[in-house]
Amino acid sequence: MTVGATHRRLRWPGGLSARLLGLTALFVMFAELMILAPSLASFHENWLIVRTRLAEEASVAVELAPPGAIPQRKTAELLEGAGVVTVAVSSKGMRRLLLTAPRMEKAPTLVDLRNRNFLDRLAAPFETLTPGEPRMLRIVAKPQFRDGDFVEIVTPEAPLRTDLITYLESILISSVFISLVAGLLVYLSLNAFLVRPMRRITLSMERFRAKPEDPAARLKPSGRHDEIGRAEAELARMQEDLLAALHSRARLAALGEAVAKINHDLRNMLTSAQFASERLATSGDPKVAQALPRLERALDRAVRLAEGVLAYGKSEEAAPERSPVSLADAAAEAGEDAGLDEEGVSLMIDLATDLTVQADPDQLHRILVNLFRNARQAIEANPPAGRRGLIAVSAAQGEGQTLIRIADNGPGLPERARTRLFQAFSGSQRPDGAGLGLAIARELARGHGGDLTLARSDEDGAIFELSLPDLVSETQ
Repeated sequence: MTVGATHRRLRWPGGLSARLLGLTALFVMFAELMILAPSLASFHENWLIVRTRLAEEASVAVELAPPGAIPQRKTAELLEGAGVVTVAVSSKGMRRLLLTAPRMEKAPTLVDLRNRNFLDRLAAPFETLTPGEPRMLRIVAKPQFRDGDFVEIVTPEAPLRTDLITYLESILISSVFISLVAGLLVYLSLNAFLVRPMRRITLSMERFRAKPEDPAARLKPSGRHDEIGRAEAELARMQEDLLAALHSRARLAALGEAVAKINHDLRNMLTSAQFASERLATSGDPKVAQALPRLERALDRAVRLAEGVLAYGKSEEAAPERSPVSLADAAAEAGEDAGLDEEGVSLMIDLATDLTVQADPDQLHRILVNLFRNARQAIEANPPAGRRGLIAVSAAQGEGQTLIRIADNGPGLPERARTRLFQAFSGSQRPDGAGLGLAIARELARGHGGDLTLARSDEDGAIFELSLPDLVSETQ
């Protein structure tokens, strides 16, 4: 994926800005819909009240006129102007028709404005908007222009439905308009203060990943004092630190390559020196014979150091090729290669012969040889009083792993050595040691998904624990 493709993906319509615009418009629309029902209820009730007051005014005019002064035709005009067909008032328990119309075939629906609860008010507009045959409404309200108990009118519902639909359409249109305007304002604001800076940070990360050495790929902080400014500053610092680490890694890689070449040549020279020392052993010079063992020991230490440095200098160990390995057989072979025998430091294998583990045979052999050889050399340097040197191997299975314990009866490790025990070139306690054995052994163990740890170290000896996951239980 190229940087440009990623940059285009952040833009409209799939970017964060577009989503914010859509969400803001959606939320505003939801808020408008939440107030839609109360708005319709208020419009519905006000419409009925206005009709009632107009009819009441017309009735007052008729009532104040002399008897017979207003003909029937004029009464019909007053009713039509008020939008009603009948007007009546009730006073002291007596109901009087002030303006009347022809008799209706069906009884009108009663709407009492004097005592309606909140739910009735909310439901009334939707009853009016429900498709069906237009009804006649009988409206009862408190009088405003006369004394009495109530004023009552009868009015057709059709004009109310028409006005209510017009009002609903205006609300929906204004809601959509407000939603789009609010969403656009939020879009522009967040795009300026959040999305563009985030896009700039993302683009800098992508360019830096593609070409870290390019100065243009590094982010220049904008100097903002909010979270975006902090993110920019931290990214700039991280890029600087990572670039320094990459330069240091490149220098170390070049140095490691040079050291590997030097060690390779040195190893060849030391091999030639060993051959020369073997020829010197055939000479009859007593002085040469006396100095020769020291020369051979020095050459052996130099060769081991060169081999260890070359082995550790690899970029990484090969991935383990796992297969079922008999743990008892692997321990016996490693003990032979580590120089353990009955005449010196002996090996006690407390393992079932059919206990197997899933491991790389060669890497497991290297781990065990390193541990056995280190224990043997420690015991030989400081043998236990009154006892023979002994290294014991045992294992326990459980919780998805095999825990292999290598215990010795040597002098143990001093406190100062334990903190750097698994650090390359630092953990060795022998003058001729390179400090690579345990470091390599732990690296191989972790390559298997396990670990190598020092479980105990005191005057009675040391115990190392090697954990290997993905167990294979004892075969039947």
